[in-house]
Amino acid sequence: MKFIGHRTLKTAIGAAISIIISKNIGFEYAVSAGIITILSIQSTKRKSVKIAIQRVCACILALLIAFIVFSLVGYSEISFGIFLILFIPTAVKFNVGEGIVVSSVLVSHLLVEQSVEMFWLKNEMNLMITGAIVALILNLYMPSIENKIRKDKMYIEEQMKEILHKMSIALKDHTVTFEYDDLFDELEKRLQKALKLSYVNFNNYVFQNESYYVHYMEMRVKQYETIKRMKEHFQRFFMTYDQAIMISDFTQQVANLLYEENTAQGMINELNKLRSIFKEMPLPIDREEFENRAMLFQFLNDMESFLIIKKEFRENIDK
Repeated sequence: MKFIGHRTLKTAIGAAISIIISKNIGFEYAVSAGIITILSIQSTKRKSVKIAIQRVCACILALLIAFIVFSLVGYSEISFGIFLILFIPTAVKFNVGEGIVVSSVLVSHLLVEQSVEMFWLKNEMNLMITGAIVALILNLYMPSIENKIRKDKMYIEEQMKEILHKMSIALKDHTVTFEYDDLFDELEKRLQKALKLSYVNFNNYVFQNESYYVHYMEMRVKQYETIKRMKEHFQRFFMTYDQAIMISDFTQQVANLLYEENTAQGMINELNKLRSIFKEMPLPIDREEFENRAMLFQFLNDMESFLIIKKEFRENIDK
């Protein structure tokens, strides 16, 4: 287990740098710049930029309100309370709530100095800008997680392929129920983990739209939900028919062509051909066969949904 993470290291270095810069330039309350940096180091680049902008805007708003309140009411605990009554709801209304605490601390310096002269207003603004900029610069470095996502992607594809393969076998073997709960549980856990990582990766690009992995994982989550529905049908199968053998072979084909680049259009065409063949086959001879074939067709409908999800994903990516 790592004792110090990269974010902790960046926070410590950034706080020290902000204080040193502020002291050397001659800002008063230089330590506040370090605190701002500590609060501004975030887990992703996109979030860092968003919070930095919010805090700078909140600081401008806070200084403006403080200037008006302190000029009219004076410098006391009551005037600071009035400032907060005006500032907090205004900051929330303008969606800069992330800057409420930091800006309030900066305004407290004006209260201590009992002054809203331009020197102090500029001093507080400079502290905010220094702390925020240092945090943004340090947050330019984010360790890449794309290798982890690619490993998750390969694992997910292999697990789905394995499930479809087992379904194909079950359709031929008169399987009453399809019991592979561990396989499904592990796949679901990995999907949720991979989806979270894909969002983190997306938020580490500020000026680029790196949303591919997000769309990919969302597509696989939808397919997983479809596979779970397909699994439920196995609780009702208890006989093997010609249709079951044909659907079994088709399921195996889908498993073999599960890889990322496949558009699924070819398999959708094959599925439609399969339906046409079924229409030409003799009708069920009794209720038992009718119910089983109805479940087989529902299984095939879910398989179609599974393929359409992939097809739509490829179409959106190609656009």
